[in-house]
Amino acid sequence: MGKKYKVGYTDGTFDLFHVGHLNIIEAAKEYCDYLIVAVHGDEVVREMKPNSPIIPESDRRRIIAALKDVDRAEITRFRDKRRLWELYHFDVIFIGDDYQGTERWNKFEAELNAVGVDVVYLPYTKTTSTTQIRRQVVEMEQNNKVTNNGKNKTNFA
Repeated sequence: MGKKYKVGYTDGTFDLFHVGHLNIIEAAKEYCDYLIVAVHGDEVVREMKPNSPIIPESDRRRIIAALKDVDRAEITRFRDKRRLWELYHFDVIFIGDDYQGTERWNKFEAELNAVGVDVVYLPYTKTTSTTQIRRQVVEMEQNNKVTNNGKNKTNFA
């Protein structure tokens, strides 16, 4: 680990919360005394992803707020990181290293560095993602329908 920061920030959709989400939050907390984690609001997610969130924004925020490493949980209504800095005044922002070097994050990094904010890229968990989980659920449901000759005998309760 490198430098220790006072206030850190990260955000994400955090739909179908999984170990990859937890890994980013735990790693971010190691770098800072106070960690703000924001959940993208439902409308923000619809603007940037092909699928709407399964879990409503208020529930996703509650899940994030319940984590021991999260000092403050918010819901974001926009993605502009400079505007988010103006709201929360963080010293560092954390993002998965799968975004490092992208045009969008190169722009955010330059804007944030100009106001003294560092960008720390954390290891992205390649073994799981919300997209993978969604795909697995669909495949399981399709396999179940074939196995049950079209009769849905699945009982998730």
